Amino acid sequence: MTSAELFTPASIATALIALNFLAFAAFGIDKARAERGAWRISQGTLLRLAFFGGTPGAYAGRALFRHKTRKQPFCANLRSIAVLQVFAGVMVLGCYSYGDVLTARVLESGALDRITQDVAMLD
Repeated sequence: MTSAELFTPASIATALIALNFLAFAAFGIDKARAERGAWRISQGTLLRLAFFGGTPGAYAGRALFRHKTRKQPFCANLRSIAVLQVFAGVMVLGCYSYGDVLTARVLESGALDRITQDVAMLD
């Protein structure tokens, strides 16, 4: 399987759905273990699940299970991850939407030619 086949919109959507389900389930499992006094899922693992795309699932699990809602460092970290993901999403959509315009402006300005000449002089 090539990378082009791996990164199709359908496979990315499937991966994000799975990550959100996993993050949601992890919050529920951790809450149940906390109530029993059993071994817990680390905060780092919960935050990593959110970071790699499971933020909506993490927020849904947090709300439904009322888990990790008062832990201030955890809440701040989860909020930071959400803000970072929104910013990254806006940047990706902006580059996707206006990529042709930006490329045309770079080519028109001659900046690419100057960079190419500078790199050639280094050799």
